[in-house]
Amino acid sequence: MNLIPPNVSWNLDGAAISNIAMGVSGGPDSVALCVLAAEWKNEAHIGIDESNGCIHGLLAIIVDHNLRKESRDEANCVRDRISKMGIRCEVAHCDWPAGKPKQGHLQEMARDMRYQNFQNICTENQIGVLLIAHHADDQAELFILRLSRNSGVLGLAGMAFSSQLFPTQIDYYGETSCSHGILLVRPLLEFSKADLYRICQGGNQEWVEDPTNQSPLFARNRIRRSLGDLSSCIMNLELQAIISACRRTRLFIDKVCSDLINKAVTVTVHGYAIIDLEKLDPLNVDDVCLSKFSALVLQFISQRHRQVRGRTLKLILEYMRNLPCKTSLTAAGCYLCGAPQSKGTKILVCASLHPSEMESSHSYLFEGNKSCTPSEIEQIIIDGKSYSDSLIPDASNVPFLLATSSESILSEGKRLNVLSESTYNSIISLQKEETKHFKAKSEVTCGNELRHYVTSAVTTLLGEPLQSELLYHFMNRFVVTWKLQRKVTETTLLKDINLHQSLDGSLCKSCVVGHETVAYVRHMIDKDWLYLGNLSKVQISDEYQEQITSKVNSRTDKILPCSEYRRVSAQRALRDLKFIPVAARRGLPVLVDSQGLLLSIPSISFQHCPYLLASVVFKPRVPLGGAMGPFTDVKCHFNEPITDGQNWHKC
Repeated sequence: MNLIPPNVSWNLDGAAISNIAMGVSGGPDSVALCVLAAEWKNEAHIGIDESNGCIHGLLAIIVDHNLRKESRDEANCVRDRISKMGIRCEVAHCDWPAGKPKQGHLQEMARDMRYQNFQNICTENQIGVLLIAHHADDQAELFILRLSRNSGVLGLAGMAFSSQLFPTQIDYYGETSCSHGILLVRPLLEFSKADLYRICQGGNQEWVEDPTNQSPLFARNRIRRSLGDLSSCIMNLELQAIISACRRTRLFIDKVCSDLINKAVTVTVHGYAIIDLEKLDPLNVDDVCLSKFSALVLQFISQRHRQVRGRTLKLILEYMRNLPCKTSLTAAGCYLCGAPQSKGTKILVCASLHPSEMESSHSYLFEGNKSCTPSEIEQIIIDGKSYSDSLIPDASNVPFLLATSSESILSEGKRLNVLSESTYNSIISLQKEETKHFKAKSEVTCGNELRHYVTSAVTTLLGEPLQSELLYHFMNRFVVTWKLQRKVTETTLLKDINLHQSLDGSLCKSCVVGHETVAYVRHMIDKDWLYLGNLSKVQISDEYQEQITSKVNSRTDKILPCSEYRRVSAQRALRDLKFIPVAARRGLPVLVDSQGLLLSIPSISFQHCPYLLASVVFKPRVPLGGAMGPFTDVKCHFNEPITDGQNWHKC
């Protein structure tokens, strides 16, 4: 019996992908997904893994949220049922160190915890593809939910068939990193809930029902019940039709944004971006396209999970169109201003760090641990993009491109005969009902966010020290490492000066760098610039200059073997910093000792001592294009470090 309908394409090659995971709750949705995935793998003649007797390369991840007493037993029961299908299972039991979530945030926090476990287990098993059992009824519920929040066409398009889920830290190995994260695939979005029940029954599989799905405290449950009361065959078809129309519009907008980013955005190795307004031509870009473009760029620079929305996005839209750009703006974790020497034709976008974000935020990276096979994921993305491109409508056939609100989208849908009068009225009724709940909830909880914002600002400047020779990911942007070397070679010295003949392998007795040196990482501050200025003016003694010239190795405690190195290093650093905009300098990572004294600015090759070796590589966690967006073909233009005026003009 072939359970996979011919009109539903999984857009994946079961034989080509070595490892695939599935999120499994034990409900009819995920059980049906297991039935289909097992048959899909079997049809590809994958075979059985002799070590465990299960289908090769297929893993079911079951998350016990630990929010109910019976949840552990239920998770084990699901594991046993799925295992009998020949699918290897792994159960993740959640811990809540800060206490279990309260009712108002339970579903959101449970979802975050669930996906964090998915990521962890996929990484441990070197799996790059995760299947989720979202279906057509979920899309309908989400459509009504977002209508009540007054979402535009991008939100009403619902969940994408394929998206990328990027972890909280990157996998770094050598000079590369796994930039694809985990590929999240929703192959059942065209299946109805009734279809999934029939698939379970056809496969002789039992399922469990989560009792929390019946609670009216949760918006999705209320909407699900209301849709059940109002739904008819015609209404279901029309509701899916308008979601599909929104999705086609989103495909078009995504393609426009991809083209705009490739054409008008330059990303530098120092982690800031330049938007060329002449190439962008914002006055002739539709509002929704320019909004999405701006949101993607700001999300990339800020490295935040969530995209910019609401009034903030409208403010940025006005800023982009106020040509030439002669003012500055701080929004969504970014600082925007006219790029130097551009006469307002270019916009500089760099990270704007709130005091709460100045805390040394870094995480240790396990070098050499690949969570996925990049070539597999790259091929899936290429195939997925090719498939998506074939669905992109012509500009003249994009239904909701000029719609400015959810109400205008519904009205346009009725005008185009996508929605009948009865379905239109039913949707409006559902929207009004849920909007009341949403407004009531907002009034109760609006004060909590401010208190959290104030308390989070009380932080310390320095966090935990960075251990020598280990890799750290700093503020989701930079891979940082440092070490003290025993021998100074020509390759580690500045080209401007030759000191290796006078350095005998022992650290300077009077230097701040020593064997007990402990390094911390923070962002560059104005005092660092002043410190470099002072160092650049320090002159060495005539006696020491003679030692360098005659290559004499002996020295006294009063002579600093690396003082000339510091001076030249500081001079070159100041020269290079002149070509990095002042606002962008504050985003550069620097290394300091336990007293806060500057040791290194690796981005511009400043080292306090030739025995100290530090490096920084710009490796953003969230790529340009977004963390949860659909397949896009976005190539960032990473320039070499800007070291002269000529290169600056190329930006």
